[in-house]
Amino acid sequence: QVQLVESGGGAVQAGGSLRLSCAASRYTSSTHCLGWFRHAQGWGREPVALIDSLDRTRTADSVKGRLPISLDNAKNILYLQMNSLKPEDTAMYYCAARGWVGSCLDFSQGYNYWGQGTQVTVSS
Repeated sequence: QVQLVESGGGAVQAGGSLRLSCAASRYTSSTHCLGWFRHAQGWGREPVALIDSLDRTRTADSVKGRLPISLDNAKNILYLQMNSLKPEDTAMYYCAARGWVGSCLDFSQGYNYWGQGTQVTVSS
């Protein structure tokens, strides 16, 4: 089964940047979809950004233009570049994968493989 390991989280001040990485094993872009999700304390888990095998992406409105997703297919590493961070971006960030059914850019689809998460804390 797909295994996902995130890294790159940390504490930054508002306006700062981070880059999250997710190393994916037993994964192929032709059979799986990948995405980033986040879970802030007191809130439900929400999608942040999704990507498909053609490098098309979809980003949540709340982070559009600030948190682009990208995939290095040669290394099987998923990235989330986090720019202009805001205190409301504080959350545990998770990398997730699912079997390719329908569109990989559909926010409503459930994911069945999850990493352990990496914490991002943004102070004002």
